[in-house]
Amino acid sequence: MMRLAKSFLCFLFLSLSTISVFSQTVFNYDPQVLYDNPGGIYEKDSLRTLYVNFHDPNYHVILKNTFFTNPKYRIPASVTLGDITLDSVGVRYKGNSTFCMPNDNGVPKVPYNLDMNYWVSGQQLMGYNKLKLANAWMDATFQKEYIASKIYKKYLPTPEVNLMKLNVQGNYLGMYVNTESINKQFAKKHFDYDDGALFKCDASGMFCDTTGTPPGGYPGLTWYGSSDSTLYYSSYDRKSNHGWKEFIDMIYTLNFTPNNLDSFLNIDRVLWAFAVNTVIGNFDTYNGYYVHNYYMYQTEDGIFQMIPWDLSQSFINALLGWDIFTPMGPNHPAHYDPYYGADPTLARPLTAYLFNNAEHRRRYTAHLRTVINELDTNQIRNEVQSMQAMAYNGVDSDPHKLFSTMDYFNNVENDISNWAWGGYGFGGIMSSLRNRLPFLLSHPEISFTPPSIYNVEVNGGIVTATVNNGSYVEIKATTSEYNSKFKAFQMYDDGTNGDAIANDNIYSCYMPFSSYPIVKFYLTARNSNAMILSPERAEYEFYKYYSISGTTERPLSTKKELLYITDLLGKKCGYKKNAPLMFIYDDGSVEKKFFIK
Repeated sequence: MMRLAKSFLCFLFLSLSTISVFSQTVFNYDPQVLYDNPGGIYEKDSLRTLYVNFHDPNYHVILKNTFFTNPKYRIPASVTLGDITLDSVGVRYKGNSTFCMPNDNGVPKVPYNLDMNYWVSGQQLMGYNKLKLANAWMDATFQKEYIASKIYKKYLPTPEVNLMKLNVQGNYLGMYVNTESINKQFAKKHFDYDDGALFKCDASGMFCDTTGTPPGGYPGLTWYGSSDSTLYYSSYDRKSNHGWKEFIDMIYTLNFTPNNLDSFLNIDRVLWAFAVNTVIGNFDTYNGYYVHNYYMYQTEDGIFQMIPWDLSQSFINALLGWDIFTPMGPNHPAHYDPYYGADPTLARPLTAYLFNNAEHRRRYTAHLRTVINELDTNQIRNEVQSMQAMAYNGVDSDPHKLFSTMDYFNNVENDISNWAWGGYGFGGIMSSLRNRLPFLLSHPEISFTPPSIYNVEVNGGIVTATVNNGSYVEIKATTSEYNSKFKAFQMYDDGTNGDAIANDNIYSCYMPFSSYPIVKFYLTARNSNAMILSPERAEYEFYKYYSISGTTERPLSTKKELLYITDLLGKKCGYKKNAPLMFIYDDGSVEKKFFIK
């Protein structure tokens, strides 16, 4: 009874609060609501232990051999997490260098891939079909992928990460990094659509190539001279059951008609991925040292989305290498060129196009500033220290870790050398940021002062914003339920097009698509040197505008006809509980409702 009363009160409050009439509502869309709530399998404050027991005691030999000859081959095991036990889980080894290096040295702590419903349809572990456990082989801190994920998540859809202890056949293998799989579940969670083409953009070659192992390709989105999909097999791994034509069409467009690329690829999302890669020193990426570690997913609107993957080399990490002996300067990784890849001879057509296009380069630079400005190094340090305290016992007792427990702590603040590897260097979390951020902030393009945008409002169908230090302002708007294909409309400070007073730094325009009940938009402002967006995390975040009209103070009992229901993205949906919904009526009114299960 109490639950029903609570549900009714919640429904009543939200309904009454949105029936103000002849009014207009603007609020920010926050994509962080798409990530898991606390308490799930990626709960950062929970350090769980996973138990895996194979039916075949010869499991290691089988999985080690098939890693090279048939890498998708799985064998059954039972899996226990807390009070949950699942049988017939499909298990295989995963990884590349992080498999090869421990395996070549007889160390059993290799990465695992577990598929709960491989043999048992619909079987899940805490709501997930798959677990991907990385061994953090080259991360002394065990924190780099976790902290990197928290940063990426602010700007684009990103796998969730936490830590997990692993026992296999009754033996403690050690501390692992539990990373969310990019699959149909991930696509549904972030894009509300799970039937798109999905590609893992990683060459098929092995770090520890052996006789008979096929050579790897190059996932640089280069054109291989034909649309024959077999030419691309060694460079891209199709994870969906369709999509080669669409993916190759995107590659062709990039290489031959790049001005049409925005009809095939979410360019802003790519720029955000490149910006985070650059700022936090994740150079094991397309715009870093090595072109790989990303997925491409085609959403329901036909646009491919770049999704970051394998963030283990963030904060320079193992890519520091012998450069630990290099003086700070142009040859040190901390001073890696933020616009590397602009040279078209480097066989990186995506960076070559984006970094040589004035508009895309300005936007990328604006994203760099945002990521830099939002990095709170004290918060990062506190987060790492909290996580390390929680994981200390599990790491200290890890029988197979590469680094010492002293390195576990030291590599947070400092670069370290592994003398067993001849002094090979590994970048520290805070030391990499200390060296990287001042270099970026002193870069001639990044150091320019952009305009400022504030007081974004909509009144009487007119959008206004105060802009200082700007010479050109636009509103980018869309009515797409997929939050894509934003169109640009100029805003004015000349007393026309809805602008009240000329030259007062208040830019105005009539709201585009004002006949629609929901318009999604953001603003851009630029001067001769720099650009800024509002909200700054656009297009991942944006403003949502609702035009609500009706009879003044109409009571809830007034009859009206429901046209349709949408979620907060503006996408039509049916009634569902535990999610905010927008009820659109035939009289133009909109009610926001939340039903508690």
